[in-house]
Amino acid sequence: MKQQSVRTAALVLCILSYLLVGAAVFDALESEAESGRQRLLAQKRRELRRKYGFSAEDYRELERLALQAEPHRAGRQWKFAGSFYFAITVITTIGYGHAAPGTDSGKVFCMFYALLGIPLTLVTFQSLGERLNALVRRLLLAAKRCLGLRRPRVSTENMVVAGLLVCAATLALGAAAFAHFEGWTFFHAYYYCFITLTTIGFGDFVALQSDEALQRKPPYVAFSFLYILLGLTVIGAFLNLVVLRFLAASTDTPERAAHRASPLRRGAPESHRSALPRRPEGSSVSYRIHQLEMSARDNLGFSPPASPGAPGGRSGETGRLQVRRKSV
Repeated sequence: MKQQSVRTAALVLCILSYLLVGAAVFDALESEAESGRQRLLAQKRRELRRKYGFSAEDYRELERLALQAEPHRAGRQWKFAGSFYFAITVITTIGYGHAAPGTDSGKVFCMFYALLGIPLTLVTFQSLGERLNALVRRLLLAAKRCLGLRRPRVSTENMVVAGLLVCAATLALGAAAFAHFEGWTFFHAYYYCFITLTTIGFGDFVALQSDEALQRKPPYVAFSFLYILLGLTVIGAFLNLVVLRFLAASTDTPERAAHRASPLRRGAPESHRSALPRRPEGSSVSYRIHQLEMSARDNLGFSPPASPGAPGGRSGETGRLQVRRKSV
């Protein structure tokens, strides 16, 4: 229990430190550029007011009109194609912000729709990710057999490396496609794919928002929808592997320490009751997490490492025989 508390505190400190480092880096990279953009915008505003004689109120009204007109550049956002696009961004928690319900009834339905759709989507992508990882594992086993290995084995590290390569290929494929259709640079298209498939969804780059693409380019619309859904499956499978590897690393250390400290390792006799399986020390929640982690390993085709020093249970039998002899 104490080790779990220390590990949790260390993770919290790690997250806080990570946030502080990120804030410092973004401040150094973006603050000066933001100030330059603000100065340029103020200069443009003064030039427009002098040229056309706008008052401050007229200029603010013009800004409001420009912001309200921005979503309509892609055509009708709430026809079926646009509504389907919006529904994808809701249940996948991407949330670009390019469109939002304008009526109260639409806002109410959106909340209930997300309340049911987000858990359903998470479960679905989790299941699809497990099947995808199992397929990758079989392909790696087949590749190792083709290389002539007698006893091929796929480790978690092999799966993580393969998942990383598949993710990079998925992002590169999407970047090439969106750079072609949207007229973006490859870097900006790659950035859009990464922000989308990790469900960050800033909204600074959004596909299907120019030249009324939602109504005029059905093949491109279908490709965009399929790419987002399949890409989320691939990225989710990879993140599932990374989290599983982290859980395995964090739970193996306490188990090994407990095993080293057990009487069986010191050669002391052990009673018949101690040979029974016990629940790990700590709360029932941690025991449940351990069970989930072992079941996830089984779903991916991994087997937990065998306990050292206990082959076939012979050491337990020897200990019981010694106890019986002493009692006689």
